[in-house]
Amino acid sequence: MKKKTIYDIPSLTGKRVFLTVDFNISLHDGKIVNDARIVETLPTIKYLLTKKAKIIMASHLGRPAGYDPNLSLKPVAKRVQQLLKRPVHLIDHYWEKKALDKISAIKNSDLVLLENIRFHKGEEENDREFAKHLASMADYFVNDAFGTAHRIHASIVGISEFLPAFAGLLMAKEVKMISSATEKPKRPFLLIIGGAKTPEKISVIERLVDIADTIALGGAIANTFLAAWGFGMGRSLVDYEMVEMARVVFWKTTKKHSALILPLDVVISDRERKMRSQVVEYNKVPHHVAIYDIGPKTQKYYGELIKEAQTIIWNGPMGLYEDPRFAKGTDNLLKCIAESKTYSIIGGGDTLSSIKNQKYLKNITHVSSGGGAMLAFLERGTLPGIEVLQNA
Repeated sequence: MKKKTIYDIPSLTGKRVFLTVDFNISLHDGKIVNDARIVETLPTIKYLLTKKAKIIMASHLGRPAGYDPNLSLKPVAKRVQQLLKRPVHLIDHYWEKKALDKISAIKNSDLVLLENIRFHKGEEENDREFAKHLASMADYFVNDAFGTAHRIHASIVGISEFLPAFAGLLMAKEVKMISSATEKPKRPFLLIIGGAKTPEKISVIERLVDIADTIALGGAIANTFLAAWGFGMGRSLVDYEMVEMARVVFWKTTKKHSALILPLDVVISDRERKMRSQVVEYNKVPHHVAIYDIGPKTQKYYGELIKEAQTIIWNGPMGLYEDPRFAKGTDNLLKCIAESKTYSIIGGGDTLSSIKNQKYLKNITHVSSGGGAMLAFLERGTLPGIEVLQNA
């Protein structure tokens, strides 16, 4: 996929760069829980600084309905300042014209961070005048926010109408790593899909059934596919509106070389999770219980598939990982993938949140910063925020 990156910008000295980033990190009592998304963007920021560019950063945080002090980027500005050891100026009311004067007065060696970009409704509406206002802050537009590149928002798509647009280093890396896995995969190619978000994930399965050799399912999406076969799922999380679509995917799989694998056994408990957990076969789920994880037989089988694979993409946990009793399927999957040392990509907010042992990540080829964006890219092979960089 041909795209322009920051390396293609002819001269950055003294130029202003509007840099869209994904600093949508987790906060607890106003403190940052995990700064991985900030750290991943540092190479792009550092490169622009070495080229003596003035950087104006924009990011969202959470889903504010207008101004929300609980979703301020103040903690983020503080962390960026600590990491880069240079001042970071947080600009409030950036939608007003006087903000332009404030930004102009800031030294080029300092960093500018706009307050939560979603505080202004023009962002999510991709309002043209708002995008034009953002563009007036800079000479170039750089997008390093792969995690939001599936959104048609002003700071992602709209701004590119008014400025030359380029990909940041993280964006370029994400596209390269995922594209290489799907366009020319080493075989066998194993796709593992778990979690919820059934409609989006069924769309991914439907596309990759043409490419993957094996697709293994877990979590709520596996429940939906088991329900499509006619098996009782008790009180498990099932997207019954997608059952017919799951049947269509089953039918398509029979016409391809791909194998669609469902759990052999599952871990169950009552809806309140007060009952002691039990392991049952996939077709013997009592009507009064719910599925919370894949069982030991399935864990072993998926482990064997991982050992045989040469390319692995994993998105979505195998169960309710927040409860230690139902985290074994997800934990075992990560352990097997890390130990396989094959070409592996993992992504998704819940997938990354489920990882307790960070040492395993060192053996993963690529940990994607995108959740919904990764799924959308797997489905379509591109994203709106990438298209504008190609067409700039």
